[in-house]
Amino acid sequence: MRIWAATAVLASSWLISGVICSDPINATSILVENVISSPAPTNTKKITVSKAEFGLKRVDSQGNVTIFQTTRVPLQQGNAYGWRIRLKDYQGEVKWREVLRLPKPPETWGTDSGEDFSMSPDGMTSVTRRTQSAPEGVIENFWTITPGDPVGKHRIEVYIDDRLIGTFEFEIIPVK
Repeated sequence: MRIWAATAVLASSWLISGVICSDPINATSILVENVISSPAPTNTKKITVSKAEFGLKRVDSQGNVTIFQTTRVPLQQGNAYGWRIRLKDYQGEVKWREVLRLPKPPETWGTDSGEDFSMSPDGMTSVTRRTQSAPEGVIENFWTITPGDPVGKHRIEVYIDDRLIGTFEFEIIPVK
């Protein structure tokens, strides 16, 4: 039994010495090649906001959208309000999440078909998730006033990869 144990110890030490004395594998260069050859996921790109704006959506006769910056949105059916965020040196798709908090539940909630939309049990908070092409690094979202929307203070928070990149506090005011 002792001879067998001694043989096992000697054999394993010879195997280990072969590993210890051999040239190391250049694993770093292999990993770097793999990283370079595969496309980077969108969440590894550095996100820096160069401009964030909120207000009323205006569309001119050529279809160009501008934002009239304001924090007071008149409660008038058809008015569209929202945000636009420009990301510095960013191209490609962006996965963002918007959290809209209202002072009280609206009579109805509605979104464009096909959106990833959810609502809190109390009806006062909605979450919209979207993957959006960001030409020139611009992402945006707008809401349209409909009958039954509440007046009062609202808040929109915009996230990319669970990182808050924009907060917009505004008030829906009654029209006189």
